[in-house]
Amino acid sequence: MPCITYRNACVEFVDDVYEPAEDSFLLADAALTFAKKGFRILEIGTGTGFVSAVIQANMDVDLLATDINPHAVKCACSNGVSTIRADMFSAFKPVQCFDMIIFNPPYLPTLDDDKVPGWLNYAFDGGVDGTEPLRRFLEGVCLHLCATGTVLVLVSSLTGIGQTQSWMQEVGLETEIVSREKCFFEELVVLKGTLKSKNKNGKCVK
Repeated sequence: MPCITYRNACVEFVDDVYEPAEDSFLLADAALTFAKKGFRILEIGTGTGFVSAVIQANMDVDLLATDINPHAVKCACSNGVSTIRADMFSAFKPVQCFDMIIFNPPYLPTLDDDKVPGWLNYAFDGGVDGTEPLRRFLEGVCLHLCATGTVLVLVSSLTGIGQTQSWMQEVGLETEIVSREKCFFEELVVLKGTLKSKNKNGKCVK
């Protein structure tokens, strides 16, 4: 299988699973900046496990990843990332909280005629306006974030960076842009979210 080597990690990838690209590298770098030894980390939609594998290769953390794609789950596990099959937070109870939650959402606006055949579609399909997976993630993330925890989300200018920050603030997260990169027809940024002081009971503000 083809392999990508990056920051002490060697990650193999297969058909039907999103191949790590510029967005993956940007998010992995940001995660290493803010992760700390001993952190309990959850990555939603891990794909090959690239981001999680890079974290594990450089830091002693307690990490778990999920993906809805069974091929991705198998691929990530083969890359040494503990991964379970789940849709967003469906496998977790609200009492299960993490110090860091990471998500690189699919964000391409997708109509029925635009869908990619097979499981790979989950890596690209952002719904009609490109924001459906992101909004579903934000609906549940605060329930699983420790009071002093951090959310890292990869966002494209195609999705709307300012709009995403507004949505994060609406659910009780203070936000800031922690890294950015221009890439062809879009700008990629990593948004960091932390619970607002008045909301550190781990519940979302509606």
